[in-house]
Amino acid sequence: MGAQNTTAREERELERTAKTKMGARLESGNGAATEIHERRRVKTTGDKKQRIPRWGIFLFVILAAFAVARTLQRGVETAKTTQPPIRPVLVAKVISKDVPLYLDEIGTCAAYETVQVQAQVSGQIIARHFQDGADVKKGDLLFTIDPRPYQAALEQAQAQATLDQITMKRQQELRARNVISPQDLDTAQANAHKSEAAAAAAQVNIDFCYIKSPINGRAGLRLVDVGNIVSGNTGSGAVLLTIQGLDPIYTDFTVAETDLALVRKYLGGPNVKVQTYSPDDKIPPRLGDLYFIDTAVQPGSGTVKARGVTPNPDHAFWPSEFVRVRFILDTIKEARLVRFHHKLSRLAKVGRSYLC
Repeated sequence: MGAQNTTAREERELERTAKTKMGARLESGNGAATEIHERRRVKTTGDKKQRIPRWGIFLFVILAAFAVARTLQRGVETAKTTQPPIRPVLVAKVISKDVPLYLDEIGTCAAYETVQVQAQVSGQIIARHFQDGADVKKGDLLFTIDPRPYQAALEQAQAQATLDQITMKRQQELRARNVISPQDLDTAQANAHKSEAAAAAAQVNIDFCYIKSPINGRAGLRLVDVGNIVSGNTGSGAVLLTIQGLDPIYTDFTVAETDLALVRKYLGGPNVKVQTYSPDDKIPPRLGDLYFIDTAVQPGSGTVKARGVTPNPDHAFWPSEFVRVRFILDTIKEARLVRFHHKLSRLAKVGRSYLC
C-alpha cells in the first residue's frame, strides 16, 4: 500500500510540473486555485525564420511573370525594328530587241504655214464664201470685192489696146511703102504694147476682187463682214483672215546645254527622229523628222531651239498646244532587255537619255 501511494504521489507531481510549464491553472485540495504563468520567450531571428504569407508569394509570382512577359515583348519589338524589310524579287526573261537612244523634252506645236489674207485692191466686200474655223483648200473662194469699177477699167484698157493694134498695122503698111519714117512705126508699136499691158493690169485687178485661199489649212475668225470697205496694200490693218496649215505641223522643243555633246555625236545620222506625244496619251504618238536645230545656245535658259516636222492628217495636234517630245538620236541593234510588268521599264541611262 505504501508503495502504491508513493507512485500516485509522483504521478501527480509530474502532472503538476507539466501544467506549470504550460501555464495551466492548478487546484489545491481546499478548493482554491493557483494560476501559474510561464515567462514567454521573445522569438528571435536566430531561433527561427519569420513565415511569409501566401498572398505575398502569389503577388510575387504574378509580378515576376509580368516582368518576364514584358521583357520578351521588348525583345521581339527590337528584333522587328532591326530586321530589314522583305523586298520582293521579280524574275523576268531577257530578250533581244532594237531600242532607241533618246531624250525626253517638253515642246509646243506650231503651224506649218501661217497666211494673213489681205485685200490687194480697194472696194466693198459683197460676199463671204466660207465659215469661220472651216478647213479650206488652196484656191477656195473666200471673199468677193465689188468688181464693177475694175471691170469698167478693164474694158477701157482692152478698147485702147484694140485701137493701138489697128494703128500699128496701118503704120506697118505705110512703112512698107516707105511713106512714113521708121520712128513713126516704132511709136505705134510701143503704144500697142503699152495698151496690152494696161489691159493685163486691169485683168489682174479683176482677179484680185475674188480673194482665194493661198494654202491648204484651217480658217480662223474673220475680221471683216459683208459691206465693209477694204483698202488694198495698206499693211497689217488690211488683214481679212488668218489661215494656218496644220498638216504637217511643227513640233518646237529645246535641248539642254548639257546634252549638246550627245546630240552632236548623232546629229545628221539616219536614225535621228522626233516623236510627238499628246499630254494625256489619248492620241497615238507621231513620228516625224528633225527639221531645224539652232546654232547658238540661248543665254538666259542655257538651251538650244529645235524643231521637228510631224505628220498631222487628222488635225489632232493644234498650234500652241503643249506636247511631250522624244528626241530619238539613234537605234541600238539587238540590245538585251528585261521587261517588267510596270510602267518603268528603262534599263540604262546615258545623261538624260534612256534605253527602254
